[in-house]
Amino acid sequence: MEERARSCLLRSKATLEQDIKASYLMDHMVSDGVLTNEEESRVREQAAALLEVLLRKDNRAYISFYNALIRESYGDLANLLHSDLPLLSPEGERSFGILSEGGVPQRPVVFVSRPALLNLIREKLYRLQNTPGWVTVFGMAGSGKSVMAAEAVRDRALIKECFPGGVHWLSVGQCERADLLVRMQSLCFRLEQGQSSEASQRPPCSVEEAKERLRFLVLRRFPRSLLILDDVWDSSTLRSFDIQCRVLLTTRNRGLADSVSGTSFEVPVESGLDEEKALEILALYVNGKPHKLPEQARSIVSECKGSPLVVSLIGALLREFPDRWSYYLRQLQKKQFKRIRKSSSYDYEALDQAMDASLQVLEPEHQDLYRDLSIMQKDVKVPAKVLSVLWDLELEEVEDVLQEFVNKSLLFRDCNQRPYHYYLHDLQLDFLIEQNRDQIAELHKKLVRQYQKFYNERPPSPGDIDCSYWYRFLPYHMAKAGLSKELYSLMFSLDWVKEKAQFMGSAHLINDYVEYGEILDKENSEVRLQFQEFLSLNGHHLEQRPFPDIVQLALSQPACSEVYRQALMQAQKRASRGRLYLDWVNKNNQDSLSLLVMHPHQGSVYYAGFSKDGSKIASCGANKALRVFKTTSGEKLLELQAHDEDILCCSFSPDDRYIATCSSDRKVKVSVSVSVATLFEHEEQINHCQFTNTGRRVLLATCSNDKFTNTKLWNPNKPTSQNTMFGHMEPVNHCCFSPNDAYLATSSSDGTVKLFEVSSANEWKSIDVNSYFPESDDEIKAIVKCSTWSADGSRIICAARNAVFLWNFETSKKKAECNGHLSWVHCVQFSPDGSLLLSSSDDQTIRLWETNRVHTSSAAALKRDSDVLFFQSDVTIVAPDSRNRLQVQSTRDLIRCTCISRNALFVALGTESGTVQVLEVPSGKTSQTLTGHTRTVHHCQFTDDGETLVTSSEDTTVRVWKWRTGEYLVLEGHKEPVRKFHLLNNSTSSHLFSWSFDGTVKVNRTSNLECHKGAVLSCDVSSDRHLFATTSADRTAKVWSNASWEMTLLLKGHKDCVRSCRFSWDNKRLATGDDNGEIRLWSMLDGALLKICSRDTKDSMDSFHGGWVTDLQFSPDNRVLVSTGGYIKWWSVETGEALQTFYTMGANLKKIHVSADFTTFVTVDSIGILYVLKKVEGGSL
Repeated sequence: MEERARSCLLRSKATLEQDIKASYLMDHMVSDGVLTNEEESRVREQAAALLEVLLRKDNRAYISFYNALIRESYGDLANLLHSDLPLLSPEGERSFGILSEGGVPQRPVVFVSRPALLNLIREKLYRLQNTPGWVTVFGMAGSGKSVMAAEAVRDRALIKECFPGGVHWLSVGQCERADLLVRMQSLCFRLEQGQSSEASQRPPCSVEEAKERLRFLVLRRFPRSLLILDDVWDSSTLRSFDIQCRVLLTTRNRGLADSVSGTSFEVPVESGLDEEKALEILALYVNGKPHKLPEQARSIVSECKGSPLVVSLIGALLREFPDRWSYYLRQLQKKQFKRIRKSSSYDYEALDQAMDASLQVLEPEHQDLYRDLSIMQKDVKVPAKVLSVLWDLELEEVEDVLQEFVNKSLLFRDCNQRPYHYYLHDLQLDFLIEQNRDQIAELHKKLVRQYQKFYNERPPSPGDIDCSYWYRFLPYHMAKAGLSKELYSLMFSLDWVKEKAQFMGSAHLINDYVEYGEILDKENSEVRLQFQEFLSLNGHHLEQRPFPDIVQLALSQPACSEVYRQALMQAQKRASRGRLYLDWVNKNNQDSLSLLVMHPHQGSVYYAGFSKDGSKIASCGANKALRVFKTTSGEKLLELQAHDEDILCCSFSPDDRYIATCSSDRKVKVSVSVSVATLFEHEEQINHCQFTNTGRRVLLATCSNDKFTNTKLWNPNKPTSQNTMFGHMEPVNHCCFSPNDAYLATSSSDGTVKLFEVSSANEWKSIDVNSYFPESDDEIKAIVKCSTWSADGSRIICAARNAVFLWNFETSKKKAECNGHLSWVHCVQFSPDGSLLLSSSDDQTIRLWETNRVHTSSAAALKRDSDVLFFQSDVTIVAPDSRNRLQVQSTRDLIRCTCISRNALFVALGTESGTVQVLEVPSGKTSQTLTGHTRTVHHCQFTDDGETLVTSSEDTTVRVWKWRTGEYLVLEGHKEPVRKFHLLNNSTSSHLFSWSFDGTVKVNRTSNLECHKGAVLSCDVSSDRHLFATTSADRTAKVWSNASWEMTLLLKGHKDCVRSCRFSWDNKRLATGDDNGEIRLWSMLDGALLKICSRDTKDSMDSFHGGWVTDLQFSPDNRVLVSTGGYIKWWSVETGEALQTFYTMGANLKKIHVSADFTTFVTVDSIGILYVLKKVEGGSL
């Protein structure tokens, strides 16, 4: 820059800095090519920074700055610079004006750079440096093609290296041949300026002559120039410029360049800006900052998917009417495109005209086909096969039509999926719906009828490429078409439920029943609720692979349910063909308390929580992922890999915009949409985090395994903790604020819940939860895993082990409990209105409970220690309950075992204190009380004549009682508790066969066999009494001779404790089951492994059987084996394949009682529910 010009800038610097708005001036200077995009972004709106950049530049920058001041009405400031304007050399002058001379339009008043797109266009233009060719910039209407094409050539280096002959811009548009000739004449005239020949000044008379004239001018006068053709619509127009020159063209039709010769490059323009860029444009129009725009701004950007055209049109309108944010948002939402009218240099008067112009270039029959796309949904990609069904055309023909739509930017293609999927931009779809509003229902009906015609014999299968679309959206199209009868028939069909659940899971199905509930309820609201409840409670089973038998699952529904009715019909039909199905005959008095059961993670679910508005559930667990679901259906909304280790907790902020997570990696992170940031850290594992409930003063509470400072309060905007709560000396597992944020409740491994005042951090109250729990079988300490407040702040609910307990914290009394989880419960939480309760567990499920339906403390549930007597068609069951009752008899000691005599006149029960009672049936009168055992009685059994009772105990003894007189015989020898025994009866004598954790087996008092190094867990004797088998914690099973007591077979192969065994009735096989859920079948001839019965993959309990295999029973014909674990399974002995599975509500089944004809099965689960299962008639085993 000349010294005089520089001096003038320095003298005027203070005045200029005070008065100018840098952003307004920079647009002009970038257009003139004196400022780069990088410099513009560096300067931003700082006038001082702009002047510093100018002082380092040449004379052209001074002149451009002067001209910008004049254009922006800074005339008084321009006068300060006028007297010192420098002179430009001819070469400099030409470089400065090359874009203006070529007709390249200036930047729009509001401009936001798109660097990635800009660099891509320039990269393609550099490819034309040494050879003629074409660069096609294509995209849908209003995507910013023209603006970006003009911006791309505002690069001095690009022009100097590639196009020193100049840049020539021609706006083409939709034009007839006569209009095209006028445009070409204008371009010829511009290029011929400076020639003296009169012949050269005569306008060409035809398009062909104009084409030749342009060829000559480019070849002779502008050999290395760039011709920019803006908004080209058809190939015939483009061929008129096929003159072997360098061309940059903008178009909606991607395939135009295929009609001309020469090298061709493509640059696609995305249909929308990201939210940040779009908000920046709106902010520039209204002279504000993006973060200070009203909330409607984000909604406008979201509604139009960031379309540059729409954002610019609305921004320009808002410049005139800045209080109309809500109005223009409503117009977008109502599809009132005519109200969003021209306020810029765009070619069309309103948005709908811009859309319609694209359609008019299609052939009439293709316009009709495009109209059918009105039935598509936003953000849904459709395979061509669906449209092939709709249009009744060959797939290849449909793909050709769709390719034309794609080429004209009327449709988008997802090339990441094969076969390709197609979708509309939201604005295109909104326009189509508005244009065809009166025909929408008929168009949906057309699609449904075409589907029914095409799939009239069978539903779509996974092999059909359109399968996913039909299963997901067929109910939607039926609802939109008003085909209510077809929708009823579809949604109230167990076959449809099976097919869709197998392909897509249960969440989509549940969502369908919620979304179309109003329509379905007009037919039958009860049936809709029955199907919805069935899916809500069994959806986690339907996520398993292999896919469970949905008919068997449905047989567990109430007998009055339509789901059960359809299942029973199908079961009877299939049973006649040899399939096995079980009907739960006593289920009518069992109601599930869970409202929804989800299986969101592979691995334990450590936490699940409601959003503040109750519409979403966030969950996290051992798979290091954060997931968000719909509360109504369990449909997944978001998934993030937030931590490097297990995520132990997640919490919504008061406004639901953020989710905090904490992990065993000792970090607390906050997630916003798809981004994650680390805020705080502890010294040890962080177990829980939670935001305050209200937004008045946002705090985040965290608790950890730190020794003393294990509970802290944080301000999310500060790096250090706000306060620390002291009181727990063991790890704090959970913390939660009271509804008014006045108190913080903490749950600890020390068995207490403490309440702290948030303002002072002082302890207010402490509840000793451990003291209120009844003694458990294994005497595990009641570690309090979590707690939560009710909505009114009057109650606290806490979880310990696999149960959830409701407490009144003012009285410290347990009010209610709910059971159903199969393993430890990690978290519980009330919904915002208190009507629902959410719990998550190690069993990999989330359960949603109705608060007013959970068990009260007076509710009774059966224990698993039961006995069953089968007599003809009658089934007599005896079992103690959680209230310590046996039938009608009550006792102060906890009942641990029970049995019933063969004549069903007496029952015996053994207690924890060692007392044994014999009761009359059905009166419940005590006939005899037997004392002698000093510790818990584990097992009892009557002999066949009912006169002798045998018991085994924790005191290592077995006692044989003449119970009517109280006389007994003590059998000693075991060194550890005797858990169980067998009575072996034959025609001449009886033997007592017992085993113990000391690894020994005994027969009566005389024989003592040390058979295993580990505890003996089960024993069985062959029906011919020749052999007996033992299984152990040492992972082996052994077969022994009953006569010689020598081991005949050693069976190895199990990978865990062998928990159960059973001989087949023909004594040819032995079945063994282990704690890994695996069942093995062995030959008793040589000990060979015959079959392994197990699932293909482990289930939610990390087992092949939902837990330990606890009992095994063969059918009389030895063809079927039934087993218990976390659920009940029936197996084919010949093939080792599962024949059927019955999922119980609870888990950890202890044993199963089987009738002699193998048609009735009885068991009790871990939450005290009794199951009497009968084989569906017509089946054969």
